[in-house]
Amino acid sequence: MQLPLVVGVDGSDASLRAVDWAADEAARHGLPLRLVYASLWERYEGAVPTGSVERPSEQVMAEHVVASAAERAQRRAPEVKVTTDILPEDAVSALLGEADNAAGLVTGSRGRGELKGMLLGSVSLAVAGRAHCPVVVVRGDPAGLAGTHERILLGAGEPGTAADAVRFAFREAEARDCVLDVVRAWRGPSHPAPRDGEPAGEPEKHATAVLDELLRDAMTEHPDVRVRPAAVEGPAHRVLVDRSAAADLVVVGARRRVGHLGLQFGRTGHTLLHHAQCPVAVVPQRV
Repeated sequence: MQLPLVVGVDGSDASLRAVDWAADEAARHGLPLRLVYASLWERYEGAVPTGSVERPSEQVMAEHVVASAAERAQRRAPEVKVTTDILPEDAVSALLGEADNAAGLVTGSRGRGELKGMLLGSVSLAVAGRAHCPVVVVRGDPAGLAGTHERILLGAGEPGTAADAVRFAFREAEARDCVLDVVRAWRGPSHPAPRDGEPAGEPEKHATAVLDELLRDAMTEHPDVRVRPAAVEGPAHRVLVDRSAAADLVVVGARRRVGHLGLQFGRTGHTLLHHAQCPVAVVPQRV
């Protein structure tokens, strides 16, 4: 049985954009779509007077949110099987629980009730930092959201911790029949401290060698994907944010240590989640 693509919905504009993106993605990959709304109203159901025929307002709203989201997804992708659920948990716990039986999680950049000035909502940040399946935070400008660039951007990490992110990016590029840009950032002489295993004085050569090693197997498995690797001087977070303006999706890896509950991505992933101009996929590599 195929695992579904799970979307967290709450009725906000950001979550509706996430539903649209996820419906397209589910259709692209032939996946079922599961829409979930996290609500704690059941805990307070006892506050409703005994014998009352009125349902709690939160229950009514939750049912309306999931029904409206399902109708929207079905209109956008009629061929996709859509199911819904209302979970009696807080949003972070609910979505992290869903991650164990999901092909991926999709969230909006901000939820209902988040401050308008926030770059990224607390739920999206927590889920992206802790889930054990790929998480896509749907954000960005209209062109990035619409997927008109026909380009996927992969931030190339270390070979030992980026294999799942590489496979994810290649599958996306193949499904979309688009170009895959793979970028490995390196620091010049003004930043002399080398990374672990990097020969002193040869950062660009090392970056190119890492790209070759990282992409070798995936390019063999996906020979039709048009790959454009590039070793680029500069801080990785700035390089990728700048290049996200010409991408439909930016993919980065994250380490997931078993038993570690805190946020587990570095500066690059954190910056992209706040500033990328297209949706961001955080793909965990369990270590």
